[in-house]
Formats: sequence, C-alpha cells, structure tokens
Amino acid sequence: MRLLWHTYLMIQRATIDDVNTLVALRAAMFEAMGHEGHSEAAWSYEASKWFAEHLNVDACAYIVYVADTAVAAALGYVHTAPPSPSSSATVTGHLSNVITLEGHRRQGHARACVEALVRWFRDETAVARVDLAASEDGLALYESLGWTRREQPTLRLPISRV
Repeated sequence: MRLLWHTYLMIQRATIDDVNTLVALRAAMFEAMGHEGHSEAAWSYEASKWFAEHLNVDACAYIVYVADTAVAAALGYVHTAPPSPSSSATVTGHLSNVITLEGHRRQGHARACVEALVRWFRDETAVARVDLAASEDGLALYESLGWTRREQPTLRLPISRV
C-alpha cells in the first residue's frame, strides 16, 4: 500500500521486493548508533533471510521514499511470551529498526513509519502491547506517541557454542 504525501514523498508498506532496502537501512541504523553496520558484513545475509521469512507474516515494515530514494524505515514484529503478574498479555509486539538517514531527519518520516506500524499492530495483529528499546534521540518521539519508560533495565547475555 502506498500513501502519497505529495509528488516526491511517499510512505510504503514493505514487501519482499524491499528486503535489500530494509537491510541497507538497518545497516545505516547501526552506523548511526556507532556500531559496524555495513550491509556487506556477514550479518546481512541472515538479515535478508529473516526479512524474507517474516515480512508480512509476523512482521511489518514501512519505508519513506523521497524522490524514489529510501530515507527512513521502521519495523514491527509479533512474538509470544508467557503471562506475568504485571501483564496477562501472551502476544506482544516489538518496534525496532527505526532509522531516518542524515539530511532527512526532523521532518516527520520516522513518526509516519511508527504511526503506520502502531495501526498495523492495532488493526492486523493480536498484540496487547508494543515494546521497544529507544536511543536517546528517539525518546521524545516514542513518549509523544504514548510509550512510557520502564524501571527495569534491559540486559543481554550472549550464548557461546563450542
């Protein structure tokens, strides 16, 4: 589905044809965060495979194009978890991969993608809530759309296999 804003600006729901664009924008997101994110890196094959397997199954992405160039995107996906005392939700969503390329920021592109994904979560999935991990730059956007900060820190443990 294409939603035209005006002649040179458009937001589009990603399809399988957009996998390479999504991987390139994901690489740009990692670079903007200070991580190695070149789309030629070893992870790009696995990312392409993931997008191809999940896009429009249990994941959805929106891309903003300016004059036929992809300049922003966001990804949402659905997963299940057991209920807890703080939430009886078993189907939850996750928002990630929010990126706007340098030179196109502060023009509402990320907001348009995120709002489109919130509609997707609400109208096309069974999720009861949507979680995300925000950068400092994105906090104001997410809070303006209703996300709230949690006291619980997020930690990560890499699993090594020999």
